[in-house]
Amino acid sequence: MKTMKMISRRSFLKAAMAAAAVSALGLTGCGSSASSTASGTASSAAASSAAASEAGQTFKVGIVNYVDHASLNQIVASVEERLDEVGREKGVTFDYADYYANAQADQTNLNQIGADLVADGVDVIVAVATPTAATMLAAVEDTDIPVVYSAVTDPAAAGFDTEPNITGTSDALNTDAIMNLILAVNPGIDTIGLLYDLSQDASTQAIADAKAFCDSKGIKYIEKNGTTTAEVQMAAEALIAAGVKAVFTPTDNTVMTAELSIYETFTEAGVQHYTGADSFALNGAFVGYGVDYVQLGEATADMVVELLCDGKTPADLPFQTFDNGIATINTETCEALGLDLDTVKKAFAPYCTEVVEVTTAENFS
Repeated sequence: MKTMKMISRRSFLKAAMAAAAVSALGLTGCGSSASSTASGTASSAAASSAAASEAGQTFKVGIVNYVDHASLNQIVASVEERLDEVGREKGVTFDYADYYANAQADQTNLNQIGADLVADGVDVIVAVATPTAATMLAAVEDTDIPVVYSAVTDPAAAGFDTEPNITGTSDALNTDAIMNLILAVNPGIDTIGLLYDLSQDASTQAIADAKAFCDSKGIKYIEKNGTTTAEVQMAAEALIAAGVKAVFTPTDNTVMTAELSIYETFTEAGVQHYTGADSFALNGAFVGYGVDYVQLGEATADMVVELLCDGKTPADLPFQTFDNGIATINTETCEALGLDLDTVKKAFAPYCTEVVEVTTAENFS
C-alpha cells in the first residue's frame, strides 16, 4: 500500500501485487484443519491454511480505523495487543504495523485504503466502525480476503449479517439503560437534549429509542446535530441556550471526535452529558455507558485468529454483541457539576453492573 496523507503510522515497502497473486495469497494458516462444513472458495482458502500451518509464519493483517478518537483508537490498540499475545503463544507473527491506515473520516481515503490492502494481498482486514466495514467489504469483492469488523452498532441494518465474507463485533447500545441513569440523577427532569450526527448509522436506532423512551415518560426532547467538530460545538451551545440540564449522545463517532472540545462548555453550564461509551467520559463527558472497548477489541482479534489459525470462515463465526452495564463516571466533571460522587454511584447502582471512575485524558493508556 502506498503511503498516503491519511495514514498515521505506516510505511509500506511492498509493491502492488497482481490479482492472481491476491487470490493465491488469500488465507494462510497456523492451526487446525478447516471445518468440513466449509465449501467453495472459502473452503479452498481454509484448506490452504491447514496445509501451510507452521511455526514462524507471518500473516498480513490490515487494520483500518475510521477516524482518530478515544473509542476507536482504544479498539485498535486492543486488537494489536491481543494479536501480539496470541502470536507469541502460537509462534507466529501478525504483521499489522505495515498494513495500518486511518481514513480520517474521509470516504475517498477509505476507498483508496481498501484498494491498496487488496493489492498488498493481506490475509484479513479488520475494519473499525460501520463506514469502514462497508467500504472494506466492497473492496474485497471477488477476492478471498475476509473482513472482521469492530464497533458496528447495527450489523443487520448495515446488511452485514447476510454477507458470507464478513463478521465481527457490535457495540450496540442499551439506550433505555442509559436514559434511566439520567432519570436516576434527575428524577424530575422535563427536557433532555439529544446531540448526534444525522449521518452516523450508529446513532439512528439509539436516537429513535431515546425518543420513544422520552415519549413514554412524558419528557420533552430537543435535538441538535453536527457533522463537524465546529458544528457539534455550536449544537452543544444551542442545547445550553435551550435550557436543557442533561444531554444524551449514543456511540456517535462525530460527537466522540468533538468531545474534548465540548465537555468544558457543558460542564461550565451545569449540563450533564450522558454518552454511549466509556471513552466519552475519558474525554470529559460526565457519564459513559455501554461496551468495554478493550473487550471488544480483544474479541475482534480472537475472530481474526480463528480465521487465520483455525481454518474458520466468516460464515462459521456469527457476529458478537456484548452485555451493556458498565457506567463510567468522570470524577472531575462530576465535581465540577456540583454533584456528589457517592450519591451518583448509589443512584446508578440499580441500573448498571459496575461503576468505573476516570479522569479526563486524551486517550486510554
